[in-house]
Amino acid sequence: MARRITFSGPYLDRSAHLRQDPAWFGDALADPRSCAAVVWQARNLVFGADEPRAALVDLALLPDAWRKSEALILLGRFGDRYCFALEIESAESPQVVPEARFEDLRAIAARMPVEEAGLLGYARAMVGWRRRHRFCGRCGSPTRPARGGHVLACSSADCGAEQFPRIDPAIIVLVDDGERALLGRQASWPAERYSTIAGFVEPGEALEDAVTREVREETGVRVERIEYFASQPWPFPASLMLGFTARAVTHEIHCGDHELEDARWFTRAQVAAGALRLPPSQSISFSLIEHWFDAGGGALRATRGARF
Repeated sequence: MARRITFSGPYLDRSAHLRQDPAWFGDALADPRSCAAVVWQARNLVFGADEPRAALVDLALLPDAWRKSEALILLGRFGDRYCFALEIESAESPQVVPEARFEDLRAIAARMPVEEAGLLGYARAMVGWRRRHRFCGRCGSPTRPARGGHVLACSSADCGAEQFPRIDPAIIVLVDDGERALLGRQASWPAERYSTIAGFVEPGEALEDAVTREVREETGVRVERIEYFASQPWPFPASLMLGFTARAVTHEIHCGDHELEDARWFTRAQVAAGALRLPPSQSISFSLIEHWFDAGGGALRATRGARF
């Protein structure tokens, strides 16, 4: 059974096969039920505090300047409504609908319904991609949106290059030796936070090779028995986290590449006792640690409660 991790899952019908049909975009734009997931300065529009909900704004309520085909990215059907992504560019926080506010999705996703967190992550990723590709990488001319906003086409007739949304694949791995898990921390993280080992996949590199290399570079530990766990879209800004488990062959730690401030072996008893601060519960890193911990006969969420 596939694991359901925050930002993943079939939360909407993308209808990708229809993006070549301009009529599909036009029908969605004209549909009175259509809505927009609004992004401002990489923050998503939400209602509520303790249990945030996505603030999906009716297109009819948006000013004409925002309700343009060039500004909107058609994400697909969310429930029975077409949903667009819309980025508002302004120095001050725009007032879109009463009682809604812009929040960092990374901080609130764990408290949101999983379908809404996935939708807002998708919207954030798409507007971030568009912001970073306003000019053609081949000739430098401005780009123009096409195919429902999922293509940026060069405006120069002499060039005609097309750019598509890109993601950066990264591996993330829970290494164990049977009784202990290998976790590391970066200097910029909150005090006492430790997490699983991660790193970007390099060109010409298989995922399993990236696991072996990253663990060896960051901790000096050699691994075997690499197995796929699950994946997670991570729209901060555009990564795809590919989760694995691996068994340690060696145990001595050397943080050789200076990516990590520290790396240690932790027992389940240490994790249960709160000897470290765990990564956010919406992250695949937490899911990997939870999977390892629960395999020992316990239940991490019951043991640690909200102390993540």
